Amino acid sequence: MFHADTYRGTKKENYQLVVKQLEALTDGEPNRIANLSNASALLNHSLDRINWVGFYLADGKELVLGPFQGLPACVRIPYGKGVCGTAWKENKILRVADVNQFPGHIACDAASQSEIVVPLVKSGKVVGVLDIDSPEKNRFDEEDEAGLTAFAAALVKVL
Repeated sequence: MFHADTYRGTKKENYQLVVKQLEALTDGEPNRIANLSNASALLNHSLDRINWVGFYLADGKELVLGPFQGLPACVRIPYGKGVCGTAWKENKILRVADVNQFPGHIACDAASQSEIVVPLVKSGKVVGVLDIDSPEKNRFDEEDEAGLTAFAAALVKVL
């Protein structure tokens, strides 16, 4: 059974706790949809000031919507398009302080103002991305990037 711990430490300590919770939730579970679903719910519960969190999975030349928490979202994102498609193509984390300033941004939720996208890399190949949106500009910082990188690394082990 999952126990929702209270996040009272530093941002770094809170991310370390979230990674431990993810590892406990996915321990022994081989189904990737179940693991991605719990991962998105866990992040939705643990992060503040966000309006969407979820996954897009690589499928040929596009990303296809996977498990998420938030309003309905874009179903397919072409390779190299928008923040998610660009993070996939470049295989790098993208932290966007103001999505309205990102060339080619794909607006799935008009409330989103900032975004962070973390590629999910397995055996040297991007298999998907973790996408998190916020209704606040400049919501994500270096500590979020480091914490979400660790979260993605733990998640990829069970995909």
